[in-house]
Amino acid sequence: MAWQQGDQWGQSDNPLQDILKKFERLTGGGGPIKGLKTLILLGSIIVFFVAAFYTVAPDEQGVVKRFGKVVRVTDPGPHFRMPVFETVYKPQVTKVHPVAIGFRRDPSGRAQVLPREALMLTGDENILQVETVVQYRIQDPEAYLFNVASVEATIKKGSEAAIREVLGKTHVDDALTTGKQQIQAETQAIAQKILDGYNSGVEITTVQLKDVSPPKEVVAAFKDVASAKEDRERLIRQAQSYENDIIPRAKGQAAQIVNEAEAFSQARVARAAGEGDRFIKQLKEYRRGKDVIRKRIYIETMEAILPRMEKVLIEGKLADGILPYLPLGQRTRAKGNVGQ
Repeated sequence: MAWQQGDQWGQSDNPLQDILKKFERLTGGGGPIKGLKTLILLGSIIVFFVAAFYTVAPDEQGVVKRFGKVVRVTDPGPHFRMPVFETVYKPQVTKVHPVAIGFRRDPSGRAQVLPREALMLTGDENILQVETVVQYRIQDPEAYLFNVASVEATIKKGSEAAIREVLGKTHVDDALTTGKQQIQAETQAIAQKILDGYNSGVEITTVQLKDVSPPKEVVAAFKDVASAKEDRERLIRQAQSYENDIIPRAKGQAAQIVNEAEAFSQARVARAAGEGDRFIKQLKEYRRGKDVIRKRIYIETMEAILPRMEKVLIEGKLADGILPYLPLGQRTRAKGNVGQ
């Protein structure tokens, strides 16, 4: 019964023989050897076409070499190549690659200082520990791949040489405070010039001074120097504040004295001019009536002199009955004190 069901549905007891028969029908006969060759041929064609096509990612460029020579550079997208004869390199041209100078990061992410790279000498012969991060991107993929054997090592050495050159002309105070931007800009320019000389095909995008500090062995001395400089700056500010206060005040007092002197001068001149005019007018009146003017001048003079004199004038016969001693001066002074 089972054999009849197998014959009814086209099944047999030898599945391998059935597969070979079907393959022979597909290949037009010729036996299993010919069919295997056809499979191998089809597989080779498929592998050839699969290997012939490659895709360049959006952040990459394809550099195609044929027999060791660069023949073309391809943009992002699918492209065709000759398998076996052509090799494709796909560097990331838009990615920014970092290079650390003076430190390395361990597997936990902590920075480990490398004194041989980090310790640098400043222009005033001080030692600083400098940790730097240089970032670059690939500008010319062909030059990047084939002109320099180790690009990152070249960037590291060139950038380190540039930093040492710039710091060798920089004062330690500028390196620790306000001069970092200038140091970074000058280092980037010098490092780029070095790499361009090697035709490395890379562009330095940024140079960042991650940390600039004195070595641990001289931190205490640097703190003392910094404290002394702060005291100096404080004293300078106090002196400037005193100067800003005392100079305007002195200028104001000088201006006041000058103004008072000018006012006194003008008053004296005006008074002298007035007295001169009065004298001229009196002279004219004196010439018209000399006796009257003489008597008037005498009376005015007595009015100015006598109030300041301690004298008692007794007129005529009133002096006959006065005792030889009479303390008229004391009475005069006593009246003056009472009047005051």
